[in-house]
Amino acid sequence: MDSLEIRPLTARSVVLSTLLGVHPPRLPARYLVRVGDLFGIAEGTIRVALSRMVAAGDLVQSDGAYTLTERLLDRQARQDESRLPSTRPWDGAWEIAVITAERRPAADRAALRQAMSALRLAELREGTWLRPANLTRTRPDPVVRQCTFLTGRPEQDPALLAATLWDLDAWTAKAETLRTALASATEIAERFTLAAAVLRHLLNDPLLPSPLLPPAWPGPALRTLYKSFEKDFEQLLTTQVLS
Repeated sequence: MDSLEIRPLTARSVVLSTLLGVHPPRLPARYLVRVGDLFGIAEGTIRVALSRMVAAGDLVQSDGAYTLTERLLDRQARQDESRLPSTRPWDGAWEIAVITAERRPAADRAALRQAMSALRLAELREGTWLRPANLTRTRPDPVVRQCTFLTGRPEQDPALLAATLWDLDAWTAKAETLRTALASATEIAERFTLAAAVLRHLLNDPLLPSPLLPPAWPGPALRTLYKSFEKDFEQLLTTQVLS
């Protein structure tokens, strides 16, 4: 389990993962207390975590209910996109982002790097990012302000280029380990923590077109398994929390 970087189950992680998984991400405190109870977490511990998360800017409280803040809404959107990616047919073209802004403050550089990763672009060399043009998504302001975008095609084998930009073997190995662990887990707490690890791993899926992927790429199977867990957890929430 240690090799999977499983994070310990805490009141904060239970609240956060629950809200990230519901749409809209808003639940009354009493429901979140019941969710905590499913994992053996005391009501007082959940309520202390809620207060601390409000103070930290993770949640907004109103009328006895808690909602994710904008920063975490962005995270929810990224998670949703990683599970149900918006793709388009690939014709062999690559999108290329060249950083053209000059004298960028450190904060702008950090924001750009984070945004590029969220767009699933890979850095070929300093100032040049690229990926196959098979995704449909909006480019955020830090990217638009600092980059010029081009479309091109590599002269060498694009699959070899993709393997250079992303460690596909490492992603595959971890995905298979997670899939095996989640499929064999039976206790709700273990399944919950493993499912959260699956979501984090899916955020790192480069979402490449199939011609650029190794054989038996585990991404689709991992998404299917997570969907099965999600269905089970939604049923648990309906019968034991929301009823």
